[in-house]
Amino acid sequence: MRFVILALTLIAGTAQAQDVPVEVSKLAGQQITLHVYPFLTELDLKTLRLVATNKQALQLFITTKGFSAIAVSPDEGFAPGGAPAPSAVALGDFADAATAATEAAKACDAKRKGKQPCVVVLEVGPAA
Repeated sequence: MRFVILALTLIAGTAQAQDVPVEVSKLAGQQITLHVYPFLTELDLKTLRLVATNKQALQLFITTKGFSAIAVSPDEGFAPGGAPAPSAVALGDFADAATAATEAAKACDAKRKGKQPCVVVLEVGPAA
């Protein structure tokens, strides 16, 4: 019975992750993918959309080449009160998108105060 509950929980979590809408933009030879989670506030989304579409704003968070990711705690958001949350993490210079996402989420999890695990809200990589 425990196995069935665990399996259903994992399937539901995977389904939720797959159902998150994304917005994709290209900027200066890079592809930026914004994951529009329901917990993100209007201010969070406004800021992340600016980062995804403005080279100078992107460079404030992502300062390296290669694959990058920004992860945030669902309980804390990205920019409460207009400033990045202490748990929000932007990491870059990785060889692939999966590693960038994993490392950003791990670094965010180490800083978060909330109970929910961190998720990647923005991914940056070379444009296809």
